[in-house]
Amino acid sequence: MGHYKSNLRDVEFNLFELLERDRVLGTGPFEEVDLDTAKVALREVDRLAREELAASFEDSDRSPTVFDAASHTVTVPPAYAATYKTWMDAEWWRLRVLPELGGTHAPSSLNWAIGEFVLGSNPTLWTYVGFPTATRVVWRHGTDRDKKIAEIAADKQWGATMMLTEPDAGSDVGAGRTKATPNDDGTWNITGVKRFITAGEHDLTDNIIHMVLARPAGVEGAGGPGTKGLSLFLVPKFHFDLETGELTGERNGVYVTGVEKKMGVKVSATCEMTLGENEPARGWLLGEVHDGIGQMFDVIEDARMMVGSKAIATLSSGYLNALEYAKIRLQGADLTRSSDRAAPRVPITRHPDIRRSLLTQKSFAEGLRSLVLYTASWQDEIAIGSAAGTDTTLAEAVNDLLLPVVKGYGSERSWTILGTESLQTFGGSGYLQDYPLEQYVRDAKIDTVYEGTTAIQAQDLFFRKIARNRGVAFGHLVREISGFADDPAAATELAFERDLLVEATDSVESIVATMTADLAQTNPKVPGGDEKNVYKVGLNASRLLYVLGDVLVAWLLLRSAAIALRALDTDLPAAERSFYEGKAAAARFFARNVLPVVVAEGRIAGAVDDSVMGLDEAAF
Repeated sequence: MGHYKSNLRDVEFNLFELLERDRVLGTGPFEEVDLDTAKVALREVDRLAREELAASFEDSDRSPTVFDAASHTVTVPPAYAATYKTWMDAEWWRLRVLPELGGTHAPSSLNWAIGEFVLGSNPTLWTYVGFPTATRVVWRHGTDRDKKIAEIAADKQWGATMMLTEPDAGSDVGAGRTKATPNDDGTWNITGVKRFITAGEHDLTDNIIHMVLARPAGVEGAGGPGTKGLSLFLVPKFHFDLETGELTGERNGVYVTGVEKKMGVKVSATCEMTLGENEPARGWLLGEVHDGIGQMFDVIEDARMMVGSKAIATLSSGYLNALEYAKIRLQGADLTRSSDRAAPRVPITRHPDIRRSLLTQKSFAEGLRSLVLYTASWQDEIAIGSAAGTDTTLAEAVNDLLLPVVKGYGSERSWTILGTESLQTFGGSGYLQDYPLEQYVRDAKIDTVYEGTTAIQAQDLFFRKIARNRGVAFGHLVREISGFADDPAAATELAFERDLLVEATDSVESIVATMTADLAQTNPKVPGGDEKNVYKVGLNASRLLYVLGDVLVAWLLLRSAAIALRALDTDLPAAERSFYEGKAAAARFFARNVLPVVVAEGRIAGAVDDSVMGLDEAAF
């Protein structure tokens, strides 16, 4: 058995008791995946993750990839390559591949539940297996030629990357300078340098398809400044026959020219990729339309779900490792007998602060799991509505709003709690490589950084998902939360916690109202308007991300607690009784310890001014 500790029972609780995903299984677009099939998939991937996929996790950190600058190659360690083969041979990844490409249309909620097991046991497996997402995007946006490329890539299980970031542009994607020049044969030559490209080069697959954002040169109506001037190109590592998919043996001009030395996820080759430096890097314009950022957002949204799932998977395993250790670690006497030198030593689970820490870990781990799967359930509804031809506007808007919360809030809370609570439970031992927590902490930090930093997620949340949407999706969520909090039929045992939820939700609404008013006041033509008011919006953006996440998690935990309390009124086996008691306790703990802080944050947000922006840099 490896480092990974899963929580299959809570995953199934979320899917089938809280979110009632059993009602969509075996119906509509998911007719091939019924409830029994879903449960088999969950239990088999859970077993596979714990018993086999986790095996190379530690070795891949100690003996990471090898970059050969002379040959422009990256070699992954043998143990990791064997794990990769195990996952590919199991073929559960086919649940993420379009049926047209040899896969099975499964609910997003099921796929991200499965994803938690993989991402918790050996997270980089998900990023090396990039073709399910890439081929889906190419198929949906592509021409007949592009669809053929998607078929080939899926059939041959080629690697796939997305190339956005450039050395000088960073998160400012619109500042990218990679250039595309058309050729007479319909292909394009791509020149430029991309940085922080996950799995940009490796020896796990025969070929890699790079999805490259570049600015077309000399094309009327395309290639302008900003993100709208970017187009998306498919650039293979090796050229291949477009009919058969057979490699021609000819290397394309896209090469790894550097691999970053990182604090964590070391087996993931984070590459600098140079295109068209000494020989042409040829590719195809996806869909023959210049809509690169729109097309790439389909990839980015999937990546945000991946990051959120990875974050919660690591936190959950970290908590369960800490819990196991706390049960067997004897230290000190019970606090009530601390002055009695003859008092017996007790497991540290008897100490108040350890119990506080464990409930903090449990409530966040289980609440974030609910948040990820709740978001995925909206993606299920989009798929169902699209297949039925019904309006999915609201579902799409709510999903869009939740994605930066899943990624930004989920990654920040997970990383922080892993370091301040899970590792700390082990005391000094948590800092040692004897236990997986030190690697968890290092591996988890990347979650707050890649696929858009937390500040980027916060700005996306307010400017694009709330202000631009005119609060439609945000208002819907508030009504859902308020409806639960005010429901007279809800569990009376949770009355105090529901009152806390109402107060915290009001505070989040007040923050949004404050930010919206400040945004309106950035127009100099409005009485009292000043463009500098946007600074106050920026100063509150991350605060909004955190408090909205806290309220959503509290709501989902309290909904779970209501279900648990009903179950506890029935005859249950001992293990099930303990499970439901834990659900109720975690929800109460979270509501009483986190929601009052949300109210305080609301007061702080209302008093924010832009004085920090006037501070001379020398004062920092």
